[in-house]
Amino acid sequence: MHRLSRIIVPRVLESERSLLAAPYLGLWLDIQAANVVMPDTLHKRVIHTSPCVQVAKFKNRSPSTRKFPTILISSKKKVVPIWKNMTVCQVANAVGKPIRDICDAMKMLNDRVHFKPNTVIDEDRLIRKLVSMCGYRTVIVADQTRITKTSKQESGDVKKRPPPDPSVLVKRPPVVTIMGHVDHGKTTLLDSLRKSNVVDQEFGGITQHIGAFSVKLNSGEAITFLDTPGHAAFSAMRSRGANVTDIVVLVVAAEDGVMEQTEESIRYAREAGVPIIVAINKIDKPEANVERTKMGLADCGVLLEDFGGDVQCVPISALKGMNLTDLQEAIIVQAELQEIKGDPTGLVEASVIESKADMGRGKLSTALVQRGTLRKGDYLVAGTAWAKVRGMVDDSGRPVLSASPGQAVEILGWRDLPSAGDLILQTESEQSAKHVVHWRETQAGVDLTERDSPHILQKAEEQKIQHRQRMNRKNAAGFRRYSGARFMREQLTTESIKTYEGPHLGIVLKGDVDGSVEAIMDVLDSYKSDKCRLGILHHGVGPISEKDVELAQTFNGVVMGFNVHLSTAVKKIADSLNVNVKNYNVIYRLVEDVKRVLLSRLPMQLTEEVFGEAEVKQIFGVKDGKKALAVAGCQCTSGMLYKNKRFKVFRKKQEVYDGTLSSLKQFKEEVDSVKKHNDCGLGFPNGVNIQPGDIIVCYEQKETDPELNWDPAGF
Repeated sequence: MHRLSRIIVPRVLESERSLLAAPYLGLWLDIQAANVVMPDTLHKRVIHTSPCVQVAKFKNRSPSTRKFPTILISSKKKVVPIWKNMTVCQVANAVGKPIRDICDAMKMLNDRVHFKPNTVIDEDRLIRKLVSMCGYRTVIVADQTRITKTSKQESGDVKKRPPPDPSVLVKRPPVVTIMGHVDHGKTTLLDSLRKSNVVDQEFGGITQHIGAFSVKLNSGEAITFLDTPGHAAFSAMRSRGANVTDIVVLVVAAEDGVMEQTEESIRYAREAGVPIIVAINKIDKPEANVERTKMGLADCGVLLEDFGGDVQCVPISALKGMNLTDLQEAIIVQAELQEIKGDPTGLVEASVIESKADMGRGKLSTALVQRGTLRKGDYLVAGTAWAKVRGMVDDSGRPVLSASPGQAVEILGWRDLPSAGDLILQTESEQSAKHVVHWRETQAGVDLTERDSPHILQKAEEQKIQHRQRMNRKNAAGFRRYSGARFMREQLTTESIKTYEGPHLGIVLKGDVDGSVEAIMDVLDSYKSDKCRLGILHHGVGPISEKDVELAQTFNGVVMGFNVHLSTAVKKIADSLNVNVKNYNVIYRLVEDVKRVLLSRLPMQLTEEVFGEAEVKQIFGVKDGKKALAVAGCQCTSGMLYKNKRFKVFRKKQEVYDGTLSSLKQFKEEVDSVKKHNDCGLGFPNGVNIQPGDIIVCYEQKETDPELNWDPAGF
């Protein structure tokens, strides 16, 4: 091995220039090209990049320790996910290489730092370079360490308490939802129940939002009503697990019977497992038919007590207040049968019924307390929103100090608006509430990353494949990077501009760095339209000069710069030569201006607006003084005919005339227009040959703005 090293070192130094141009780490190919005989162990190892450094290290070692580092090149070009502030150990695990080899490679990239397995690499460029040296491509993803740690850590969420001890349960008001078809009297019924004019406050008498309020009866019992518009909120709350309703009052108009939304209400109640009480409304109207309504409900599977079922039915008139007491008693009886009770002790559990933002009071939510007693100063969490209860008001706007199970109150003090149906849970402190919200937001980010990460990686791989295919096509066509002939179409050169007479635009492009110029050139390369030719007169790196302005002025072009300096002197020269010079710092604004200039070079488009058609039935000879004129007797078959418009004559789908009329008559009177299905006479100038069966089209030419079919990807 000692003899072999003396042979390898000079041969390597002779090929140092080629080694420095090697795209990856290895000296292996260069040593192999030198026709040096290697021991068997060398075929399994290869020297890292930076040949001069590696050879010097190789020479300074003793013969017994002259070994080659393990190979880092991988023949499989897979994509390796990376993230910010990765450690050396994480990079080694990502590329599947020993930590020792990664540390050696990091010393070559940065020999001023002593790298250990737990050393954090704070430069993304070094991470990408290191992975690239290993023969892999990179894709930026979220911090996998944080995701794994968050996924495995103990839940920082607050959860509902276990079921309460039956001994602590007390009777609570039943929660009732009013449902039914539109205009069957739901809001009028609620208005009569709570003795407040809600109908006048809502647009068109149709409920616009969810309301919650309590009604106290003469017996001392209380009922909490929810008003659910269109059943969408009821379904949304139930889908979030917030089955807050104990009883559904189904309002059916006696005059209309069972309607579409009536059937939807029945289906929602059955899916939620909530008992139904039927209120047949509008019995005071002459056209009311209660028996027909009951039969319609039976057809929907709702068996009333009159038909041997277990569903209570109360005929009412919400407008006149008839039998409302009977309806309330029916609700109380149903609640007693269900033995509705609640736990007023311990931490609060509630459900969000409605949320809104008020300019004077801030973010508010209507909540229905299900467990515990809500008081001022409590800390609440709902979804990713938290609140310190600054105050509570009931449905009448009166402040309340506490809310027990079954009560609905409006809560003031939310930092963010919770969603309808969210579960409200009480925490012991503000710090605990913030911790829960932070944990939930973090978990939401983890779930989103896990759900979207495969799609992101797949999309990145597809884009890389498409980019590689485009580059292969360009290379196969013989186009080289940084050359003026990199467009895959005919460009506007100085010679072609002199001979081309159509619309064209020549651009002088200057950028701050070559990468910016190349990116813009790639975008302009996607332009394929023949309406207006687009070409690059000159492109380069550096500030805009006088020669750039003069070149653009010669060929009626524009000068566009990207993050370059435009001196006052050059600006004055451009103004004097009437050359448009602009500087940009965002590519999409440059592309938008290119579109605008291209459209300005295009002529206006002529379009034809057809007003009507007529068919020639017969040719008449008419004398105008001493002149004999031919008049086409026609019938207007579509639209209208206008004398002051242009006319085309078609014979067997071939155009034989395009011009104006000399006269337009109806019943021997000169008119300005003729309507559909009316007969008329059309006079044409002398020499126009009109025959029966010809089709005459009345139209007008209009100028419209030109259109350009160019939509670069990402712009």
